Amino acid sequence: MQMREMGTWKTKLLEERSRISADLEALGEATGATSKESSGDLSSYSSHMADQGTDTMEREKAFLFASAKRKRLEDIDRALSRIESGKFGVCESCGKDIPPKRLERLPDANLCVPCKELEEKAQRS
Repeated sequence: MQMREMGTWKTKLLEERSRISADLEALGEATGATSKESSGDLSSYSSHMADQGTDTMEREKAFLFASAKRKRLEDIDRALSRIESGKFGVCESCGKDIPPKRLERLPDANLCVPCKELEEKAQRS
């Protein structure tokens, strides 16, 4: 892959990394406070049990979203490392070039489509 192309991919990955980091920060603020604190209600009255359940479910969803975003950040960081080492755009399994269309859809891809399909099939088994 050309150095110019590597710079373009690096820019795209850094932009995506920045966007995801901002999302994570917002999720962290949402999950960091208790339901009373996040709603601004600091009174001594207890909230209804159903409201507490809803709040708990929403916090759990936020934790799941944050976990997925952290994994995506790790994938992006590994892709940036591959750019630095000159291995970006090469399938880590078979060693063939990853098609540009796949990289456009998923710039942090480390496997070509056939190898990714094999990996997913193995995981299902």
